[in-house]
Amino acid sequence: MNQRGRISRRQVIAAGLTLAGGAAAYLRWPGTLPPTYGNLLRMGDNLTYAAHRVLFSRNALAREYSVADVTPFPATGTYDPGLGDTPLAETYRRLRAAEFADWRLVVEGRVARPQAFSLADLKRLPSRTQVTRHTCEEGWSAIGQWTGVPLRAVLEAAGILSTARFVKYSAYDGWVDSIDMVDALHPQTILAYGMNGRDLPIPHGGPLRIRVERQIGYKSMKFLARLEVTDTWDDGGDAGHIRSGWAWYNGA
Repeated sequence: MNQRGRISRRQVIAAGLTLAGGAAAYLRWPGTLPPTYGNLLRMGDNLTYAAHRVLFSRNALAREYSVADVTPFPATGTYDPGLGDTPLAETYRRLRAAEFADWRLVVEGRVARPQAFSLADLKRLPSRTQVTRHTCEEGWSAIGQWTGVPLRAVLEAAGILSTARFVKYSAYDGWVDSIDMVDALHPQTILAYGMNGRDLPIPHGGPLRIRVERQIGYKSMKFLARLEVTDTWDDGGDAGHIRSGWAWYNGA
């Protein structure tokens, strides 16, 4: 029993040293970690982020289920992007009226070939279907089937540059968020245009939403309009979640 205890303590110490070394390495490069604004809670966010990146495999997959496991899936908290008199709302109403025939996903920033992808363009790229659990920050969860193109395929088609560190995404409902390249290139991070065997319903983000399966639900933003590949972190300003107290990284 004592021997087992000694091994366990060694493992804990080794893990702690690995984490400390990895976190220090992340902190050496400006822009790799989000700024803390001198806030203790933000420092905690960064510790969580560094710990996950150091201790867990970049290729680890979120659990996938069978189609038989699919559950009812509420569209909780959805705001209709077509409401209001903003330019974004007007554009979304026009696109929706034309059944999104003129809709385009703009991909720009640190890419060699900035592009604007139609839905047909995206559907010509390699596709992936996955059945995963959506865990909402409000305390509920549901299992759905998602079909779309891996974000990696879109970034590679646009010629992602070696300096890229983050992918910032914005939506027609006015929200902005971002993920790092580990999540952006993960095989389960997809741009979903289908749900449960049908076109993605508007209440669930149609015509396109991102699915970031290794993070909490609000990172899987609906109503995508634009992707920007960057080499520095951007909190999204008033359109982002950070200034409202949400964590930037909430992986599991």
